[in-house]
Formats: sequence, C-alpha cells, structure tokens
Amino acid sequence: MSGKRLWIAVLFVVALAAVLAAQDEKNELGGGFGRTFISTQAIQGANFFDPNIRYGKGLDIEGVFARRFLVTPLFSVAGELPVVFNFDEDLHAGGPGSVPGDYKELFVAPSVRLNLFPTTAVSPWGSVGGGFGHISQSTSLLYGATNTGKSTTSAVLQYGVGLDVKLTKRLVLRGEGRDFWAGEPDFPQASTGKTRQHNYYVGLGVVWRF
Repeated sequence: MSGKRLWIAVLFVVALAAVLAAQDEKNELGGGFGRTFISTQAIQGANFFDPNIRYGKGLDIEGVFARRFLVTPLFSVAGELPVVFNFDEDLHAGGPGSVPGDYKELFVAPSVRLNLFPTTAVSPWGSVGGGFGHISQSTSLLYGATNTGKSTTSAVLQYGVGLDVKLTKRLVLRGEGRDFWAGEPDFPQASTGKTRQHNYYVGLGVVWRF
C-alpha cells in the first residue's frame, strides 16, 4: 500500500472512530422480567357466590430500545419503545362458565423518557407514551365450556417510573413500574360494565448502552 493510501485509510478510521465516539451511549437495548398486577373487578348482575373476576400475577418478559437525543448533567430526554408480553394471566371467578382460564397480553407503547442526573451512578426517570395492546384468550372457559369471547386490540396509554443504576460504563441495572391503561378483555358471560383497565407492570432488568 502506498503512503498516500495508508494516510487515507488512517484518516478514514479516525473519522469513523470520531463518529462512533459522538454516538457513544446514545442507544439503549434492554430486557427484563416482571409481574403484572390487575385489580379485582365485580361482574355486573351476578347472583352467585364470589361474583368477582380475580387476576393472577402474570409473569412477563420485557424488551426495550431507546435513543437518547438530549443529554445534560441534570437531565436527559430519550425516545423509547417498551414491549411487554404477559404470557400467562390466570383468571378466576365464581359461577360456572364465566371467564376463560387464562389469557395472554402484549403491549407496545412508543414513549418519551426523562432521566434525572443521567451521568451519575444512580438516575431516576419517568416515562409517558401511547401505543396498542392485544389480548388473546384461551379457547375454554374456566370450567371447561367453550369460550365465546374474542381476542381484542385497543389503544394503550403508558406511564411509568424507574431507577437506573450503573454497573459498568455501559451496563445498567433497571428497576421499573409501568401502567398500561388498555381496553378490557371481551368476557361475554362476565361483563364488568367497564371499557378499560389498568395493567400494572413491575419489573427488573438490565440495559446495554452503545
């Protein structure tokens, strides 16, 4: 390789390194596990013992991608995409053939996140945004009859808070709580008279910054 070409290659590498350095830690990719908490709801017009729908604490997995587009010592602003999948939300209600035995739910909610003191070891944050939620029910009711309820998709409002703790320069431990305010499941035999419900997700995970 000629000296001229060598210098061009060196300048290219330096320029590329400068670009990568400028982007340092602007992106985040994270994952974690948690639980979803849903309040007990009364069944309208029920005349049997225990006329309430009780929800289990569904086990969730979460993935999140974020891009920080403003960073100062006091605060940072990021666009984020949290995705939470609750793959086993158990149900129980009194009376035969009222609710399905379980359902699955998926929430996708593009949001804006504000971190305080983002360059320190500990950084609290808040997030707000909106997207969609999808609920897929089991085909059988709790006591074995066929479930006539349908899968549903609805608009979702997401808001949450969390705490980031730096483990290394790029690895972060994250604890968080989010509320996905979404449409009610379709329960033809167990109407609650409501159209929306709160789905409180509490989780713990790790984030990689790059």
